[in-house]
Amino acid sequence: MAMASQQSPPPPPAPTTVIDLGNDLLREIFLRLPSLPSLVRAALSCRTFLHAVRSSPAFRRSFSAARPPPLLGLFFDPDGPAIPTFAPLRRRSDPDLAAVVRGADFFLTRLPDDDDTFPGWVIEDCRDGYVLLQNFNSEQFAVYNPLKRALDLIPHPPDQLFDDSHGDATYLECYILSSSEDTAQPLRLVYTCHDESRARAAVFSSDSREWQIFRWSEPVTPQPEDQHWLKVGTMVNGFVYWIHANEAYIFVLNTATLEFSQMDLPPALVGRDFMFRVGENKDGELCIVCALEFDLFVWVWRADLDGTMMWIFDKRFPLERIVEFTNGTLEEHGELRIVAIVGGYVYFSTNETFEDPLYPCWFLSLCLETSEVDTIFQKRFDSHIYPYIMAWPPSLIESKVHHQLEGV
Repeated sequence: MAMASQQSPPPPPAPTTVIDLGNDLLREIFLRLPSLPSLVRAALSCRTFLHAVRSSPAFRRSFSAARPPPLLGLFFDPDGPAIPTFAPLRRRSDPDLAAVVRGADFFLTRLPDDDDTFPGWVIEDCRDGYVLLQNFNSEQFAVYNPLKRALDLIPHPPDQLFDDSHGDATYLECYILSSSEDTAQPLRLVYTCHDESRARAAVFSSDSREWQIFRWSEPVTPQPEDQHWLKVGTMVNGFVYWIHANEAYIFVLNTATLEFSQMDLPPALVGRDFMFRVGENKDGELCIVCALEFDLFVWVWRADLDGTMMWIFDKRFPLERIVEFTNGTLEEHGELRIVAIVGGYVYFSTNETFEDPLYPCWFLSLCLETSEVDTIFQKRFDSHIYPYIMAWPPSLIESKVHHQLEGV
């Protein structure tokens, strides 16, 4: 009877699983993942993990600072009829990154082409996970996301863009306009042209499916009609920067106001327009990187002691040590060439192909913050080159649209 009167012991508590952890602890765990592809795989494994990532812009900023969106490879866009090709970055140490590359359509198979031997597509821009291409034969732009296989075809702006030109007006460049996750906007493009002394812009919005044409800029010193007085441009933080072919200044387009202006070059760079590129450092500051033999020199656009914005020399990176990565010699490499500066990384190459078209160059990257040099691969430098950086997937960012896609 005594034994029968004893109460049964309480059941053991249910085991705690990772899903029971709060959002703060989950984010602390996610901050230790090695890369953005690893975070994407973890976040999409269950709703709890996805909510922890989506609901915290501060976490996404911290993760991006510690693990910048990775380079997936380089697009090579040769002159002539060939379709752009993609050379992937191979990192066996990161299987999640390799899986992203394998699953994407970097062959651009969804691009329409009426002629198999002359597809006619050339790359204009590569930004935020999108590739912007232009087809002069069909007078179309294509905005393509190789990871999502999402394609948008956009017509050229109307011919009225070239009205009232001084002499012949010439197409300049077209760019994808970025938007922050806090101010989500429809897809927009900015198309630019110039005549002998002025420039003009038109903006396309996927909402209206129309081009809006803006007024011509104020004239600068006229150039001969057959001369391109602006070199290849670079977009940084909503501004497009073109180096003037003959004058010691940079021509600037503010894509928020669609106004053009000018800014001086650092005096040391006057006459060296083929040797430097404009970009941004990790903090988003405008910078210029100049290659001189095997040194990289960096100027940053910031306020001096009086609060005046100006170009300030920042760093010099001696890079003779690249031979430790390439197992070559400085004589073989010739000199360094800047390819692009994106998110605080300088992508550059050696010079072998320019000395002998049969020889490949080395492609490398330099982190402006840590001075770390990394090899990308070895390939002939026979094309226009565009780094493809993985963007944050929209499914990992909180928005009204994503509330409708809870099954993603």
